[in-house]
This record gives sequence, C-alpha cells and structure tokens, in this order.
Amino acid sequence: MLNNKGATMQHHNLVTQTPAHVGRAKKVAAMAVIAGATALTAFLGARVSKPGIWYRRLRKPPGTPPPAVFGPVWTVLYAAMAVSAWRVWRNQDATGRRKALALWGLQLGLNAAWSPVFFGAHKPRAALGVITAMLPAIAGYVWTARRVDRWAGRLMLPYMGWTGYATYLNAGIARNN
Repeated sequence: MLNNKGATMQHHNLVTQTPAHVGRAKKVAAMAVIAGATALTAFLGARVSKPGIWYRRLRKPPGTPPPAVFGPVWTVLYAAMAVSAWRVWRNQDATGRRKALALWGLQLGLNAAWSPVFFGAHKPRAALGVITAMLPAIAGYVWTARRVDRWAGRLMLPYMGWTGYATYLNAGIARNN
C-alpha cells in the first residue's frame, strides 16, 4: 500500500513518461514544420524571382553571377537553413533555444519578403532595406544557435556570406538604376 506521497510520485511518473512513438511523432511534426516553412519561402521566392525584362535591363554591379547560378545556390542554402533549425529545435533543454528559433523565423520571414519587394514590386531600394535587416537577424541566429548546437551555427555561415554578397548586389542595383 502506498501513502499519499508515494501515490503522488507514482502518478507523476505515469504522467511524465512519454511513449517513444509520441516523441517520434513530435520530432516528425517539427521537422515537417521547419522543412515546410523553408520550402514555402523557397517556392515563393523562386516564383517571384524569374528574371524578366525588368531585371535584364538593370545595370548590375561587377561580379553579378548569371541567373542560372541562383537556383542551385539557394537550394543548398535553404537545405542548410532547415537542417540548422532542426538541430536547434531538437535540443529541447538548451539555453537560448527559443531565442535562436525566433531569430531563425525572423530571418526566414525577411528572406521571404525580399523577393516580392525586389522582383515583384521592382523596388531595389526597399529590398535593400529588407536585406539589410536580414543580415543582423542571420548573424544573431548564428551567434545564438552555435551555443545550442555548434553545427547549427556553422551550417548558416554560407547563407550569411551569400546574403552579404546579395546585399552588395542589391546595393549596386539600387545605386545604378
């Protein structure tokens, strides 16, 4: 026979023990949300970013790559972004996890906004404001994520570098046109 304290302990153990399949379902759901948000951002960006006559007529800065480069580069970068966020998410007890995921969401939202502003609205100066805000959001994520999972931060370094390069391109287009 258990006393009240023992009964409470036994009840607490039953409540906090989660079957393995429930844990897997939660992981799969989180992975689907992260991958889905990333894929949606990529899809929307690709849909709006088709270089039409407007883009071809712009005076671009030196070092502008041909349009065919962007698709493969962004595919790799978006995959790295999703894996990075997944690595942070799975560290449930890590200090800074929530902040890192909030910064990841912020940079993803800014990323999703850039293409419609630049390519959709044909507003390079406004897009420069978006991408200029994106850089510190990415840097903040990298700084915070590396404390949660070193590789999560490292996975975002190519994206941060590419965004710096894209900022140069965007600034050159805004200045030249």
